[in-house]
Amino acid sequence: SRDGGFLGHIVHNWKARWFILRQNTLVYYKLEGGRRVNPPKGRILLDGCTITCPCLDYENRPLLIKLKTQTSTEYFLEASSREERDAWAFEITGAIHAGQPGKVQQLHSLRNSFKLPPHISLHQIVDKMHNSSSGIRSSPNMEQGSTYKKTFLGSSLVDWLISNSFAASRLEGVTLASMLMEENFLSPVGARSMGAIRSGDLAEQFLDDSTALYTFAESYKKKISPKEEISLSTVELSGTVVKQGYLAKQGHKRKNWKVRRFVLRKDPAFLHYYDPTKEENRPVGGFSLRGSLVSALEDNGVPTGVKGNVQGNLFKVITKDDKHYYIQASSKVERVEWIEAIKKLT
Repeated sequence: SRDGGFLGHIVHNWKARWFILRQNTLVYYKLEGGRRVNPPKGRILLDGCTITCPCLDYENRPLLIKLKTQTSTEYFLEASSREERDAWAFEITGAIHAGQPGKVQQLHSLRNSFKLPPHISLHQIVDKMHNSSSGIRSSPNMEQGSTYKKTFLGSSLVDWLISNSFAASRLEGVTLASMLMEENFLSPVGARSMGAIRSGDLAEQFLDDSTALYTFAESYKKKISPKEEISLSTVELSGTVVKQGYLAKQGHKRKNWKVRRFVLRKDPAFLHYYDPTKEENRPVGGFSLRGSLVSALEDNGVPTGVKGNVQGNLFKVITKDDKHYYIQASSKVERVEWIEAIKKLT
């Protein structure tokens, strides 16, 4: 359950209400002198509800969550901060889906609205996890008769994220852990955690479980100094923007498709991509177009190298050092435009 204050909205006048989340119901009370008044003023039944967060229906109210009940009644709830809004949205989504085992917390849309507080980055969390005194303890763990060195339990990582105030609930902890795994800071170890990844369900990729094992990914050790990183990107990002737009890209390690904002620059010629769910305007990846090849892929059937049931409007860029990028446009026209624009710069 979750207990806290919100501004509720019914019939277009905004009123402060005290909300409590029970298993499948959101109960709200009137406030008088800062205290809640019994009995409850109303209840929102969450079974069959849909949630929209962030909700953009009111321009001057960015901290809204919209709930639409099975009977199509709409409630607008306003939080006092972005972190509070996202924490409530997570808990409410968990409660909505708790009654539908088939949908166990499908966090796709929430993953996109889950923002870390602006002063915290995934790198900072990983640095703290590695800290010898306050970090997470790695130790040998047994699973199905095998011993894995330097591992930790899924449930211990969620405990650690909560006790270090990086996550407000277990649901948030799982989401954060999945993000760390997606960005290759963590690796699953052993049958239980590897099996979860293969299930392909975003919400269940990381297991908050005392039988699932994880370890730090190797990539952490090969960090470049921030100074090196900055000078490199200033040159890359100094070109003139020629074209930009949203395209889907296949990941290199886990082969999952994600929407990215692509920016094409000339002088020097680079294609960078950004994560639209992140606030900071730093590319999450990119490559030089000098000496690269770009081509459209067959529209019938799934081409080799492409994973998942992804068809149509695909193209591929092969860089000078032979790295293959598979990208999908939303239409044939868009694909042609991108290919033409990239070709001019190769």
